[in-house]
Amino acid sequence: MSLRIADEAVSPGSTDGHAIVGSPTATNGPHPFQPHPAQSPTSASTSNSPNVAIQSRPSLSSKSSSSPPRSSTEVDFVGKSSPSATARWRNSLPATQRADVTSSAQSDANTVVEPGFDESVLRALCELDCGVPLLLDRIKQSMISCREASVFFKKRAMLEEEFGRGMQKLAKNTADIYAMNDGKAGSFVNAWQTTMKIHEIVAENRLRFASRLNEMSEELANLAKEVDKNRKATKELASRYERNLQDSEITTEKCKARLDTTMDELARILLQKEGEPAKDSVVQTRTPAGGKRAIGKAVAKGGLLLKGKNPGNIQRQEDDIRNRVQVSSQAYHKSVQETQALRQEYFNLRLPQILRALKECADEIDLGTQYHLTRYAFLFESIVLSDGSTLAPTGIEDGPGIKATIESIDNRSDFKVYMQNYAYAHGGVQRGPRRTGPEHEGFLPPLPQHIDRTNPTPHSANTPSSSHSQLPDRVKPTFGVDLAEQMVRDGVEVPPIMVKCCEAIEKYGISTVGVYRIGGTMSKVTRLKEKLDKDLDTTNLDADEWSSDISNVTSVLKLWLRELPEPLLTMQLHQGFLDAAKIDNDRLRHIRLHERVNDLPDANYATLKYFMGHLHKIVQCEAQNSMSIGNLAIVFGPTLFPATAPHGVNGQDGLVGATIQNKAIETILEHYTDIFVDESEVS
Repeated sequence: MSLRIADEAVSPGSTDGHAIVGSPTATNGPHPFQPHPAQSPTSASTSNSPNVAIQSRPSLSSKSSSSPPRSSTEVDFVGKSSPSATARWRNSLPATQRADVTSSAQSDANTVVEPGFDESVLRALCELDCGVPLLLDRIKQSMISCREASVFFKKRAMLEEEFGRGMQKLAKNTADIYAMNDGKAGSFVNAWQTTMKIHEIVAENRLRFASRLNEMSEELANLAKEVDKNRKATKELASRYERNLQDSEITTEKCKARLDTTMDELARILLQKEGEPAKDSVVQTRTPAGGKRAIGKAVAKGGLLLKGKNPGNIQRQEDDIRNRVQVSSQAYHKSVQETQALRQEYFNLRLPQILRALKECADEIDLGTQYHLTRYAFLFESIVLSDGSTLAPTGIEDGPGIKATIESIDNRSDFKVYMQNYAYAHGGVQRGPRRTGPEHEGFLPPLPQHIDRTNPTPHSANTPSSSHSQLPDRVKPTFGVDLAEQMVRDGVEVPPIMVKCCEAIEKYGISTVGVYRIGGTMSKVTRLKEKLDKDLDTTNLDADEWSSDISNVTSVLKLWLRELPEPLLTMQLHQGFLDAAKIDNDRLRHIRLHERVNDLPDANYATLKYFMGHLHKIVQCEAQNSMSIGNLAIVFGPTLFPATAPHGVNGQDGLVGATIQNKAIETILEHYTDIFVDESEVS
């Protein structure tokens, strides 16, 4: 994740004048805040002169200016920050030390801020006294936003999963229940089953969307946890550095108080030695921060200053106090150096590192949240567009939409077929009153038969069943009817619609560029389908309406193949065809596919043989129509095989399955002569 800050030990009690273990300045010469030897207060305090000893005491103003304020209240109400405390602290130093501090700060900044990081933001945060709490609060806000997005994705996923599973269950149960009940057949049942399949596709899309939402929710939750963990660790480290600096400042103040007290004792003993009265005004000018209590302690420590004036006692007291002044002065100046070293390292090294780590935490969670929101928008848009393309596809190759499926219901044709089948099944059973009988029993003579003068074909009136026998001749549904049933009903070896369409295509479109690959017009394809389904024999494909654009005829033929209740290559043999097509050896693959073709039912074999012969003629004109064996295999792989994979897989496995199907069709078409044409037929 972010930059990991090294947790280096802080040693305020170091005796070599450098308080930070591992500090860059600990091994590279004198510390920028270490006094020069010529200005060492320790050497000055060792003088025997009282005046010199008093002058060695640092001024209060110089010491107070060395500690930058820690308050964050210096930002005015218009949002402009006051001059930095660190800058004021540096300006209070001598010129030589200030130059050293500036150069050290620049070198530290070059090592802390890597190229590419937003240095201006980091420097602005370093100049603020509230940089650390600002970033901590910002990260907390970002974590709340991240968790809210995670919860939203989780709840949305639950809704989508509930909707998808409910829709999937409803569509499947509805289709199963309708198959068991005695509902309408014909075009209605085909449209009904197709509608249920469309609902299942929509349900599967919603389930995939719910799965993606769950993944994004988990990723956002993990991101929030990781950032919270890093935030707490960085906050604890920053607090430890601040406590170390504050403890060092408190220690310095205590050393200063002890030095002030000892200096007051020395002043008193010197006045006593010279015989001057210890006036209250003199004592009060040097009164330490402790007030009267501190003066009492000073008098107690200084011995019998007010008891007797023996010169020997006074001299011993003076020597003892001077020794204590020297020790206090050394301890104070050492504490000042340690505090200055800690302060320099904190503001020039540790604080930029901490701010950088916190800023990277904030950037990580902000960018992560925005990425997942963008991903959600893309997925949401994709699922809506997918539902739209499923309900209303743009091309014939994508299958009919739900509206076109419902509009394909032909109630009139369904009723005629039902009436025909019902009359055939129950024609021999007498129900209700008799229609004909002898006149002496009260029966009227039969009515004369109506003659259709628009049809020149004569009608036979000899048998009353002639009117019923003519009905099925004019109504022979073709689309959505089982292949074997069509051939038995029509008494043919190849379905008439395939013969009719293939002959028209070979006559008018065998040289058309992209034949079978280019789809026809939706409205014309639908109209031609209706005409062929209602009256195949009287539909004239030689008319200009159909011969001028042969793509409408090719689309109708592909649509008829797709709407077969059982695919041409059958569901039962589907896996066998795929296993044979996976064989790498060309000769062995040809043999295995030949075996699977021979396993087809008679009706499927005869239809496939005729259709492969037709495609073989198309391939022979490849120079004109640009339709090679591979192109035709891509077109008819999904058409001749079942629409769904055997195990209902999607995604990458579905694409691999489609490729294998195309390979099977390509191999069969390449070896058309070996598989279908006998030697007797060739001779």
